[in-house]
Amino acid sequence: MLMFKHLFRPKPVDFAAPFEGKLMNLEAVPDPVFASKSMGDGFAIEMQNGKVLSPVSGTIVAVFPTGHAIGIKADDRNEYLIHLGLDTVNYKGEGFTVHAEQNHRVAQGDPLVDVDLEFFLRNNVSMVCPILVVNANSRKIRLLKEGVVALQEKEFLAITA
Repeated sequence: MLMFKHLFRPKPVDFAAPFEGKLMNLEAVPDPVFASKSMGDGFAIEMQNGKVLSPVSGTIVAVFPTGHAIGIKADDRNEYLIHLGLDTVNYKGEGFTVHAEQNHRVAQGDPLVDVDLEFFLRNNVSMVCPILVVNANSRKIRLLKEGVVALQEKEFLAITA
């Protein structure tokens, strides 16, 4: 049985942290819509740096007009929604400089958005950023570490059956 032990460990997906920050399970997000997983399963990162880079190679499938969220269909067919902060939609685009364009290809590490983190912190806006796998279906999202993740750090996320 020991020789098969490695088969049951979650395998990390090819996903790099889009920004630096503290990892959180989705249930800990201080927003009931995200915490209840009604929009999908995922995790969150409390943003500590406003530079947002693409976590995967794939195609941009959604760029919200306010700049607060980006959707990406990865080459591995996982579909991610990166939501930048909580209630940031109320600022109607202020605080965001968007570099991503819908239907364009991105490589892992390409710039997506610059966030004026100080602006949102001055306005007492939570910069907890839910990251959802919108096509997870019955698969489970699992963090493989706790604490702070570095910009473009890998092997901290697994998607299991």
